[in-house]
Amino acid sequence: MQKRLLGQTGLSVPAIMLGGNVFGWTLNEADSFRILDAAFDAGLTFIDTADIYSTWVPGHTGGESETIIGKWFACTGKRNQVTIATKLGMDMGGGKTGLAAKYMEQAVEDSLRRLQTDHIDLYQSHQDDPSVPLEETLGAFDAMVNKGKVRFIGASNYSGARLKEAMEASKRAGSVRYQTLQPHYNMMEREPYESDLAPMVAEYGLGVISYFSLASGFLTGKYRTEADLAGKARGGGVGKYLNDRGRRVLAALDAVAKEYQATPTRVALAWLMTRPGIVAPIASATNVSHVTDLVEATKLSLSQAALDQLTAASAA
Repeated sequence: MQKRLLGQTGLSVPAIMLGGNVFGWTLNEADSFRILDAAFDAGLTFIDTADIYSTWVPGHTGGESETIIGKWFACTGKRNQVTIATKLGMDMGGGKTGLAAKYMEQAVEDSLRRLQTDHIDLYQSHQDDPSVPLEETLGAFDAMVNKGKVRFIGASNYSGARLKEAMEASKRAGSVRYQTLQPHYNMMEREPYESDLAPMVAEYGLGVISYFSLASGFLTGKYRTEADLAGKARGGGVGKYLNDRGRRVLAALDAVAKEYQATPTRVALAWLMTRPGIVAPIASATNVSHVTDLVEATKLSLSQAALDQLTAASAA
């Protein structure tokens, strides 16, 4: 498995990050264990989750994904062979939201308990909380790191301006700083990462782990008409791509996939892995064939001509 350095953390991680949002959502516990086993065996030992996964499912309260991963750790004893990342800050209901220090102290303990671990490798702000001073949030993270509960911290869904503010606030306070950024970025969603965030990534040496790397499955090529969306869990997030630009992107993916005897999934991820700042795109898997696609994507080396073709086709 190809490994890459995660920003300035010193961590060497697989070039694809396994998305844990499906655990407890579209996958039950047994199927989640099968995917985790297959991913681990293939070298995909970098896993992303969040406390809010999956509050959107009727009857769920959040923490379902973390709980399944924690049970898998307990059953397999593989915790120390995995780099686990989770997130906090989005509204879980019942006042559990935001990045105030008092709530963060509770949230990290809840995630540690669900994950059945004594530390989180990468703990991320799931979104900015402008109602709380950055110094308070970063101070709370600093305390977690000093206590050994968290190794490194990261940010997700920040604007470039707020990310810069946070980085400078850490510098002034001498506290831990964000080492990673988790933005929405893929061939169909190239802004605001490329114009607003990539300059901050370069300035501060952040490692980028992009989410929705396959545009909610659109870039796999399995959604080509409105009929393909019927009854699909992610159908609502894909319909917006069924337009001229989307069809142009799929045509380019198909052409390059044919040239390399690959799949659109592998090509889309291989393109993303060459983009500035990207360390490991996040992608989920709901069956073992998907795991194979993720692994094979790390082995696919596209020519500059192929990359240029994909970049041009996906231009807004």
